[in-house]
Amino acid sequence: MTRSNRPGAERSPGVNRAIASPNATRDGQPISYSRAPAADLERWVGRFYVTVVDTPPDHRLDCGLLSDFACIRIQLRGHWQASTAVGDKAAGNAAMLFGPHSRRMPISVTGSFTSVGVFLRPGVCHAINGPKLADLVDRLETFTDLGLPEQRWLDLCHPDDSPEDWVRAMEHEMRSLIADRAVREPDPISARFEAAAFTDPTVSIARLAEEFDVDQRRLERIVRRDFGMAPKQVLRRARALDMASHLRGVADHAEAEAIALRYYDQSHLIREFTELFGMSPRQFVERPQPLMTIGLESRQTRRLETIRRLEPGEVKPWE
Repeated sequence: MTRSNRPGAERSPGVNRAIASPNATRDGQPISYSRAPAADLERWVGRFYVTVVDTPPDHRLDCGLLSDFACIRIQLRGHWQASTAVGDKAAGNAAMLFGPHSRRMPISVTGSFTSVGVFLRPGVCHAINGPKLADLVDRLETFTDLGLPEQRWLDLCHPDDSPEDWVRAMEHEMRSLIADRAVREPDPISARFEAAAFTDPTVSIARLAEEFDVDQRRLERIVRRDFGMAPKQVLRRARALDMASHLRGVADHAEAEAIALRYYDQSHLIREFTELFGMSPRQFVERPQPLMTIGLESRQTRRLETIRRLEPGEVKPWE
């Protein structure tokens, strides 16, 4: 697939000019304040993020999310609605656990919004004796439903504090959660599979089993438990997320050709992309995708840091 026929290769991503954020890409798309966790939380947390977006009071933003990991999301402003696998769920201020997504989850929010969150590493739900991840795919649960202290998490972020203050408060609360609930360590095989998906999502499961020195069936069981779905589905989603990041302009442009060549041809790309995102790559570029872009940017930053293409704190290629 050449550069000239990659969908969106020569087009700038659509931007919603009605919204404003203190953090943005070079082409004006809002992004989060985000960073890697402290060293003692690296096995448990992939990334912390803080998203602050201001809009007119009655502005309704219709967008979506597609995340490959479970995520604690603390919604501090805005009225949210999500179309989950078990129907629509709505909330104002709330602390929620989102499961990973098998495809784009439609999300709408009315008014200005602030969201603070923690992307959990694979295996963490199992390690803290939480819900089965397969039961959370394309779903979400409030902390109250999960028997967790929802108000305490909502109170972590004082309005006068900085995003970094909020992240430090979240780090402290994650340490308490792990100390209170962890019954085991996250499986290192899942961490290696996560890194493999970031590095080359076209790799075969048999090859990874050989590299990890583990029986293939055992690897498949661990991935189903800690990612919520089959290994091939995890890799297929990772490939699509990398392409989506490129199309939205939140990827390392030097990787563009390699990302495109993971698909056999343009029809293969369009078919798989449309199945996961509910729209063609061209539509994905042309429509404003603020929530999706925010999520993709945080994931792509973590991915580039994991595969050593970006050092923590280094200026990102899209900034």
